[in-house]
Amino acid sequence: MAKINEIYFSIQGESSLAGLPCVFVRFTYCNLRCTYCDTAYAFYEGRDCTVDEIISEVKEYNCKLVEITGGEPLVQREECLELMRKLCHLDYQVMIETGGSLPINGIDPRVKIIMDLKCPSSGMMKKNLYENIYFLKPIDEVKFVIGTREDYDWAKDIMKQYDLSNKCTVLFSPVFGQVEPSEIVHWILEDKLPVRFQLQMHKYIWHPETKGV
Repeated sequence: MAKINEIYFSIQGESSLAGLPCVFVRFTYCNLRCTYCDTAYAFYEGRDCTVDEIISEVKEYNCKLVEITGGEPLVQREECLELMRKLCHLDYQVMIETGGSLPINGIDPRVKIIMDLKCPSSGMMKKNLYENIYFLKPIDEVKFVIGTREDYDWAKDIMKQYDLSNKCTVLFSPVFGQVEPSEIVHWILEDKLPVRFQLQMHKYIWHPETKGV
């Protein structure tokens, strides 16, 4: 039995799949408390569902792209892994968004992993599990959420240290409302970094605090 905060159908707002219709399954609970968190409502709120009940709800939307998110979905590791495995068996394109502090080994290899590495301004940098980097596949993506110049420089150093751009796609995303997107773009171009800049598209389509989008 998993505790699920919400299941909804919207536009994928982030990653290299941004803009595509997507079903989101938001797991309850998170082991992190990032300063800029925009889903604190998922820390505790939710309803109990079996994995098969979740899949039944997903099927209602008739959409083959599914994102598993949170909270931190891997807090409920057993249920999360089972759900992703079953969705893959049903020919869904599955992605998981994880904060990077819990082990990603054991995730079905068909799943696209979007993994954060927490920057200094998040307050959670010490929680990064760097061993996860060695389990990343070429289809996966590493995301740095950047709120300051210090964050940017730190992300740049980590990229170099772990040769990230040769392992998978690297995403640089601004903390919404904290740093000008144009500023980060300027830094990226100045340094000729091989990264993909992204905005949280859904926050520009709808009000930034809207749930279920």
